[in-house]
Amino acid sequence: MASDAERLKIGISACFMHPDPARALFTGKTLQYVEQSITHWVMSTGALAVMIPSPTGATRRGDVTLDHYAQWLDGLVLHGGADVSPLSYGEEPIEERWSGDKLRDEYEIELVAAFERRGKPVFGVCRGLQLLNVAYGGTLYQDIQTQLPQALVHRDASVYDRNFHTISVLPDTRLAQLYPPTGPFKVNSIHHQAIKQLAPGFAAEAVSNEDGLVEAIRRADPAKPYAAAVQWHPEFHLPDSDTLDDAALLEDFLAAARAVRHRS
Repeated sequence: MASDAERLKIGISACFMHPDPARALFTGKTLQYVEQSITHWVMSTGALAVMIPSPTGATRRGDVTLDHYAQWLDGLVLHGGADVSPLSYGEEPIEERWSGDKLRDEYEIELVAAFERRGKPVFGVCRGLQLLNVAYGGTLYQDIQTQLPQALVHRDASVYDRNFHTISVLPDTRLAQLYPPTGPFKVNSIHHQAIKQLAPGFAAEAVSNEDGLVEAIRRADPAKPYAAAVQWHPEFHLPDSDTLDDAALLEDFLAAARAVRHRS
């Protein structure tokens, strides 16, 4: 493990829970939180996990901005949660239940921009992949089952993170360098939205074997700041599981964070 001075500081974007009169606790309050597994995943190699709260909102005080966090931290993880709003990529919701969280979208898109300005790496997980794609000009399928009825069921609430399918890692990609050509690989699947149009400047690195949906992306130009994401949840991988090992993904991202720190 790294010494205290050497430990990377990795920001994790917050999930939002907006005021809800039906909620028993904090009824009229906005809650910001992170899911435990993603923090433990980041900390597994000795990095420090730091939730980045949104500095805006009705209770805002002080002059802290997301740029301050981007300057202080070494990298950013965008993690799972609510749907990305179709409004964030220029569409109207097909159904009200797929309206997503526009406020969180705006916060995370600005987070991505802040880390981009500092030249620091960004890694997305599940919603994080979708958000990263939208932040750079891509679009999404609002609901796979509705818009691609022949596709695999990618989210099954009854089994949640025990829903699996296989992916193929595409040749001549960074992901193909991280994992030996022994696929297909088994991953968990907990999403009902997916990439429709890939963002300009990004390349697909893995696809679902069953229906061809994009499962991993990466910025194509290595001269630009590191930006990559996966549709599955590497933080849910268990040591005794036959799902794709998460270690190489995390180390690739953290290596990019170390490289930027050493250049500073």
